[in-house]
Amino acid sequence: MTPSRWVSRALVIVVLGFFVLFFAVPIVWLLLAPTKTSGELLLSAPFSMGTVDTLASNWQALTAFQGGIIWTWLGNSVLYSGAALVITLAVSIPAGYALALTEFRFRKALLMLTLVVMLIPNTALVLPIFLELSAVRLIGNPLAVILPFSFFPFGVYLAYIYFSTSVSKDLLNAARIDGAGELRVFLKIAMPLATPVIALVGFFNLVGNWNNYFLPFVTAPGRKSPIQVGLVELLSNVPLFNPTSSASVTISLPVLALATIVSVAPVLVIFLFSQRFLVSGMTAGGTKE
Repeated sequence: MTPSRWVSRALVIVVLGFFVLFFAVPIVWLLLAPTKTSGELLLSAPFSMGTVDTLASNWQALTAFQGGIIWTWLGNSVLYSGAALVITLAVSIPAGYALALTEFRFRKALLMLTLVVMLIPNTALVLPIFLELSAVRLIGNPLAVILPFSFFPFGVYLAYIYFSTSVSKDLLNAARIDGAGELRVFLKIAMPLATPVIALVGFFNLVGNWNNYFLPFVTAPGRKSPIQVGLVELLSNVPLFNPTSSASVTISLPVLALATIVSVAPVLVIFLFSQRFLVSGMTAGGTKE
């Protein structure tokens, strides 16, 4: 092996080692934290293992907080993200198909508008969305979270790219020549071919909505909050982060770590079971038919 190949291989190992330390180490620490008491978490070795009994005690403390409100927060997250996902797929996939494979007036203008809206940070839209929802008296209603969550121009763009590059126009035209209407061509021909991009759009939308904090914080207060807003309430009951808190119930750091794991577990499970579709969706469009 030549010296240049040794150097390149060593560089790759160093870069991979850096990313392992940067990403994997905090995750390992987070997984071990709920098995310890507060004292053990601060004084024992960072990557030492606690006990199952301590984990059970921390779980009991988490589920007992405010009468088990953690389940209400999780249920709200499932409702908001799930309903928005259905609406997003029902709108984004047909919109991407229409922009890619049909001709109509203002088509290019709509495509440019989609690209421009993608560049606007979501946080910049929170205030105008809040004012609009307040004007129609939807604040505190589940629709105040579901409807903004359903606005997903990136999904429209992904569908547009996929249908433009990976679906043969000749195949669709053949179906039209055989007498199929445009709706039937879309449902029977285009949709089955678009399974990878549907999975990709759905996953991105679900993860983004599940992890969204700012919008639900201002539009769904109290017990209507999703899990990400609930984590902040748990954090406010940790004396280490809020010394002035006068709450009668305090949350320890291991319990907070356990709540964090619970908040990401549903998305992680979905990712593990949908990897095949996600990989094929991300590689779709790499070559033109």
